[in-house]
Amino acid sequence: MKRSAFPSSVRLPLALALLLGAGVASAQDAAARYWSDSWRGWHFYEDPPAAEHEPPTLPEQAVPLAPASRAPELVEFERLQKTLEDTRNIAIMRPTEANVRRYMELESQVVARASYFADVAQRVAWATPELDPTLQGRPVNAKALEVFEQTQQAGRSRAIADLGKDHVLLFFYRSDCPYCHAFAPSLAAFQARHGVQVVAVSMDGGPMPGFPEARPDNGIATTLKVTQVPAIFLAQPFTGRITPIGFGVLSESQLLERLAIVSTPQGEAMLPSATRQIDLR
Repeated sequence: MKRSAFPSSVRLPLALALLLGAGVASAQDAAARYWSDSWRGWHFYEDPPAAEHEPPTLPEQAVPLAPASRAPELVEFERLQKTLEDTRNIAIMRPTEANVRRYMELESQVVARASYFADVAQRVAWATPELDPTLQGRPVNAKALEVFEQTQQAGRSRAIADLGKDHVLLFFYRSDCPYCHAFAPSLAAFQARHGVQVVAVSMDGGPMPGFPEARPDNGIATTLKVTQVPAIFLAQPFTGRITPIGFGVLSESQLLERLAIVSTPQGEAMLPSATRQIDLR
């Protein structure tokens, strides 16, 4: 190991002298710079040199995620669909016996799969009442349909009885109209059975059997634009609201159904422009 030429008692003062000398030199350099630039003034403040601006860091581009793995059943279905389409197109463009046979065999397999799916869906519907379409709405079974119609008619009959408390049916007719004469007995029976008053209005002033108190038209037919008879309107005398029910000969079940529909808020919302406001007093 090489020894230093200066002992430790000399090395420490020498190092301090070097440091002090460096400090003095720095101070002298600063003073020299000041006196050489005295024109700047005593209170001159110099901004620090502008730091070099680093280029902005660009955001990392999002790496596209790998597509989620698809169910093998979907892959198989698309493959089968594509194969069937290609086989059919080949058979159409070149209808040889082999090509047509190949397409028919593949189509038979697809039909068999669809038939099996329909069988499973039917079994699921049988075991799940809320998924059985035969239990939703109007039944398809003849006996169930009969019960459904009876229930519907009974409920509508009660609703029509309540409706008859402040509503009447306007029956527009002509005395020379055979359809009006055919419809009049049904209306009279409907009035007696359900308690809804029928007000007959003669457009030609002639009578109508079953309605001895028929009124002559006073212009209301023109206001309602009645051009075909027989015509039935539901009217509420106290408010003057009039809604068309139908034209031509209607059965009792049709009358019940139509009256039940138009007398509900939902029925009026379907066609609000059909209801008219007329002074019936």
